[in-house]
Amino acid sequence: MRKAFTGLAAALMLAIVVQFFLAASGAFDTASTEEAFRPHRMLGLGTVLLAVLLTVAGAVARLPGRLIGRAGLVAGLGVLQPVIVVVAKAFGDAGQSTTAGQLVFGLHAVNGLMMMAVVRTVLQESRAATGSPRSVS
Repeated sequence: MRKAFTGLAAALMLAIVVQFFLAASGAFDTASTEEAFRPHRMLGLGTVLLAVLLTVAGAVARLPGRLIGRAGLVAGLGVLQPVIVVVAKAFGDAGQSTTAGQLVFGLHAVNGLMMMAVVRTVLQESRAATGSPRSVS
């Protein structure tokens, strides 16, 4: 089960990297905003579910509490992502973005980076706990 946890952590890291790619490609897409960011939103939901699954797998495998807690933190940060978007949109007026809304929306990317940093820590610690080979970083 510990190796499954490490595999899930690696899959979650990959999903977050793909999220950044999808966000960037959506930002430069000529389609409507709704259509351009649809893949990013759909994978975002999958990322949260994967983070929850990672947390449960850590608990079932009886991994150290700090590792389970960090996995849960990733799930919490993932749930925060759409909240940031809603708050940022609340600053807009009839679909127009404002400076305040753009600043709040910037937190979406910063939160994504925080998720990546926490998942990296989880992945490193789970590899150390299972004796899995570490990648060159």
